[in-house]
Order: sequence, then structure tokens, then C-alpha cells
Amino acid sequence: MDGNFQRSVIITHTALFIAMTAVFSWISVPIPFFPVPVTLQTLAVLLTATVMKRNAGIPMVLYIILGSLGLPVFHNGTAGIGILLGPTGGYMIGFIPAALVAGFLYEKSQARIRIGALAAATLIIYLSGLAWLIVSVPMNPVTAAIIGMLPFLPGDIIKAALAYLITERVEPHITRLGDP
Repeated sequence: MDGNFQRSVIITHTALFIAMTAVFSWISVPIPFFPVPVTLQTLAVLLTATVMKRNAGIPMVLYIILGSLGLPVFHNGTAGIGILLGPTGGYMIGFIPAALVAGFLYEKSQARIRIGALAAATLIIYLSGLAWLIVSVPMNPVTAAIIGMLPFLPGDIIKAALAYLITERVEPHITRLGDP
């Protein structure tokens, strides 16, 4: 019985975080002359990791699959494999390892490890995105960093802080939910 309840919680959280990532992808601000829009998707990735911990990769993999299959879940309702092959694709593929790494690290209760987990996840998304931006556009690494990372740093620091604060507030309730 315990396994079935825990499986139900994972399935419910998976559906919730896929939906949250899709909804947050619609909340975007295009930046003129920049190939990557500002969205709240990364906040959803961080929240997925902080809540689902080691299972955080599941909704991110499914999110990418759903968008690749044509469901309009990517930024501004876009979809398809072409989006993943475009300039934003590396960032979105980076959601998967970012959620996994942060999720595993977030199982520790020490604040410094948890903050480091959110910073590591953000760095993984940047590295994945910049690597693909260099290849797909193409551009040199310095230009890629100036265009694909620097404008987003302040917002991503705020998103990481929000993910930490939100999780600290709701985690006691989530933990109780996991007890049958």
C-alpha cells in the first residue's frame, strides 16, 4: 500500500510540475535583438527540483517529450522539435540535468547545500544553453555569454531565491502529504 501511495504522489507532482512549467513558459518577455526570451520556466524547474527531489527529472523529461510531439508547452505556446533545434533548445534540454542535480542535492537539509543546488541547476541550464547557442546560431563563446547569460542573471538569481523561500515555506506541508 505504501508503494502505491508514494507512486500516486509522484504521478500527481509530475502532472503538476509539467503543467506549471508549461504555464510559466507563457509568462515571457521578449528582449529585442536577443534570441532567448525571459520566461518563468526556470523557476518551475527549480521548484520541481526542490519539491520532487530525486524524482525531479521525470516531469522535465516528459515536458520536453510533450513539446517535441507538438503540444504547445514551450515558450509562448510554441512546440515541436524545431524549437529544440533552435537557439533556446539547449536551455530547455538543460532543464533535465538541472532538475536531477538540484533534486538530489536538495535532499540534504543544510541551507548552504540547498542554495548551492539551486545555483548548480541554474549554472547547468546556462552551460547547456550557451553550448547549444554557440553551435546553433553560431557565435563565439564570449558573445554567447553576453547575449545568452548576462541579461538573465539578475532574474535568475531572483528566481532561485524565490524557489528557496517558497520551498522553505511549503516543505513541511509537502512532507506531511507524503505520509499515508
